[in-house]
Amino acid sequence: MASVKVACMVVMCMAVMSSSVMVQAITCNQVTVSLAPCLGYLMNGGEAAPGCCSGVKNVLGAAGSSADKQTVCNCLKDAAGKYNINAQYAQALPGVCKVNVPYKISRSTNCAEYV
Repeated sequence: MASVKVACMVVMCMAVMSSSVMVQAITCNQVTVSLAPCLGYLMNGGEAAPGCCSGVKNVLGAAGSSADKQTVCNCLKDAAGKYNINAQYAQALPGVCKVNVPYKISRSTNCAEYV
């Protein structure tokens, strides 16, 4: 009976350890796909498209670790430079979506300072 308890304990420990190993970091591609509905607003203003704010909230929710937050920040910074993003609209997006983004979404943001 004791050996069955030990075996169960070992299996449970392995399951817990393997589940933590399977957690993947957020990627820039995930950030880009999630925030794609926001591009129209970020370039032209007006109203944020359906799905934009849920994408913003999903990205912020997925960025749990410092490394994830830095990845998101760098992706946003790169996107601000790659697309014709209006800086004023980018700054207003967290307010539009009622979320707190701990860094300025800008080409000049130093992401290392905010994570």
